[in-house]
Amino acid sequence: MIYSSAFCPFCVGAKRLLDNKCVQYKEISVDCDTGKRQEMIKRASRFTVPQIWVGDAHVGGYDELCLLDRAGDLDGLLMDAEGTLERE
Repeated sequence: MIYSSAFCPFCVGAKRLLDNKCVQYKEISVDCDTGKRQEMIKRASRFTVPQIWVGDAHVGGYDELCLLDRAGDLDGLLMDAEGTLERE
């Protein structure tokens, strides 16, 4: 799941990274919905987008997502949580 904003380059980058891994995710836009933004803040204890969850695990934002990927830990986390990562 990713809380995002249409005008956020970090959100675009996070979605691109997940799309490149053929991962399905639920996107929740906080652009015009203060209720969804408050929900995100309550869940993440952070005010910035994107905020990303893999299964029940809060990954954080784009930087944390990229760090997990570079460390080689993102694919396993995705497979464990969702089973949606397609490999060639």
